[in-house]
Amino acid sequence: MTRPAAGPGEGRTLVMGVVNVTPDSFSDGGRFLPTDAAVAHGLQLLAEGADLLDIGGESTRPGAHRPSLAEELARVVPVVAALATAAPDAVISVDTMRAPVAEAAVAAGARIVNDVSGGLADVEMLPLVARLGVGYIAMHWRGHSADMQSRAVYADVVPEVCRELASRRDAALAAGIAPERLILDPGLGFAKLPEHNWALIAHLDQVIGLGHPVLFAASRKGFIGKVGRPADADPRPADARDVATAATSVLAALAGAWAVRVHDVGGTRDALDVVEATWAARGGRPSNATPQGTADTDRERLFFHPRFFLHGRD
Repeated sequence: MTRPAAGPGEGRTLVMGVVNVTPDSFSDGGRFLPTDAAVAHGLQLLAEGADLLDIGGESTRPGAHRPSLAEELARVVPVVAALATAAPDAVISVDTMRAPVAEAAVAAGARIVNDVSGGLADVEMLPLVARLGVGYIAMHWRGHSADMQSRAVYADVVPEVCRELASRRDAALAAGIAPERLILDPGLGFAKLPEHNWALIAHLDQVIGLGHPVLFAASRKGFIGKVGRPADADPRPADARDVATAATSVLAALAGAWAVRVHDVGGTRDALDVVEATWAARGGRPSNATPQGTADTDRERLFFHPRFFLHGRD
């Protein structure tokens, strides 16, 4: 059964479905590497209620090695093009740190660039996104996957992440990216130990306080697999982490996150629908839990709704 995506002005946390087009994904082990499998999976996520799709051709799990530019292009662009053709109303995000991949994916139909490096991995990325006029997600990042966990050193993780993420926000705006098209991501699991991730979840309001919509991406990550387990026990397998992931998505919605990036779209929609039903029974969503960019102006309401990205800058 197909579930409807959000309508304009609904003011709820959106669901971004993940389509990994990699042979070494921690969550699905390359199941969707063939283009036809990836496209079918993306269409299934839309049917389950995804508001956006995030297509990525580079694994960013700890220790992962980067594919070549040619490999990433070959993985990503055909999937973006096929999904944009099969589902022309779908809002597609491309998960890449490389400007040439972003440019090719936008030409193929992507409307958001999800850059886990926040523009640090490729100096051409921010000017390119500004020129293209598409949405841009800037994540907190300290280095590539091969050695990023060696950089998980913080005196006080929440203010440090907020400061470093604010610097990427400022760089994006200085490059000419429109403020209403900028989204921030605290980068759970990237150069962070489990205690760092939980602190950021507990204080997500401080990230939201940076003044831009926030993407929350905890789905199936290692720290989720360890929660509730003895210290010396192995983490749960990735595909057994969806219930715990849904709990973090609820926490993100309560804090006012713009969207949650997840592998299990149907379960997440169910969990977030419970939040909305509860708020409806209370008479409406509290103002401190309203996703950033949903209340003040027509432009902000358009921005909140993913269809905003299907149109030009003005």
